[in-house]
Amino acid sequence: MPLIWCSISGHGFGHAAQVVPVLNELAGRVPGLTAVLRTTVPRWFFEGRLRLAWELSPATQDIGCVQQGPLKIDVEATWAEHARFHAGWERKVRDETRVIRSSAPDLVLSNVSHLAIEAGVAAGVQTAGLCNLSWDRVLTLLLSAVEPARSDQLATLRHIVRAYGLADLMIRAAPGLPMPAFRKVVDVGPIARLSALNAPGLRAAVGAAPDEPVVLIAFGGIALDTLPFARLEHLTPYRFITAGPVPESSRRIRSAESIPLPFDVLMASVDVIVSKPGYNTVIQAVAQSIPLVYVQRANFADEPLLVEYAHRYGRAAELSLDDFAAGRWQGALDAARRAPKPADAPPKATGAAEAAHVLRDVM
Repeated sequence: MPLIWCSISGHGFGHAAQVVPVLNELAGRVPGLTAVLRTTVPRWFFEGRLRLAWELSPATQDIGCVQQGPLKIDVEATWAEHARFHAGWERKVRDETRVIRSSAPDLVLSNVSHLAIEAGVAAGVQTAGLCNLSWDRVLTLLLSAVEPARSDQLATLRHIVRAYGLADLMIRAAPGLPMPAFRKVVDVGPIARLSALNAPGLRAAVGAAPDEPVVLIAFGGIALDTLPFARLEHLTPYRFITAGPVPESSRRIRSAESIPLPFDVLMASVDVIVSKPGYNTVIQAVAQSIPLVYVQRANFADEPLLVEYAHRYGRAAELSLDDFAAGRWQGALDAARRAPKPADAPPKATGAAEAAHVLRDVM
């Protein structure tokens, strides 16, 4: 049976969210396809989402960024972890190459680990990248604007760029960053896994009256440390859903885990989303016409593209970091809901099907 080896970054859940719809589309084009998921993303994320036979092979594939919650990158720790990750690199590549060869895949797909790319090529397997960003572009933005780049930082960037350059091709999902490190880049449309709506079921589950908008607070796989729960309790007429525990006294805030709906259905069924401008959230909010309130991280490379996309094709409003922390959300929530319908129709979320077509032809 045909086998695809999928290396998936464990930096949040956004990378896995890009890979899942591509694998589902590819399974419809390649009969009997199976997958090995090489990642630290937990098993539960894939259960119920993937429509092909798969097995999980837990292993760290890259560093990405070290973060203090979803809104702040720890720059020094990020560079230090990259230096640690690259220590003994030749041995890491040999070990990963051996594991790949033992599975004998027809294709290695990386989102977007340079270790997997170098090992896949060393194993003699067709190797492709898939993402809207690459780690060399992310790290370049973390170089100091006031001091010369350190030699270890430049060495890390050269290391990643060299490995990326070995890939047979890179599939860039829109909106995507320029990726000069790759020899061949194939552009596809936005990638999203769109779900059916169940607004009546959601509203019943949270006890929302017809005039009470339901707001999902969704910051992805890197958990928020805290929320201004006391202030949110007084933000009428809004009701809120968030991941993780909420105070027992809360009347207007519910935990997502307490709602008997799959998260994708929950996300598609709310009236507003509050989040960082991450790829999966922005693409899904735009595709399903959900107003988006976003809190910028300022130094994440693809953020400007995603903010521009949200305003051009969706209904969006910015919430400053200070106002977010203080619970001053009312103005941004109201602004996102009142935002006019965009003049430009959003691009259709065809990226998963297009990427699957490309991958089928190279397997």
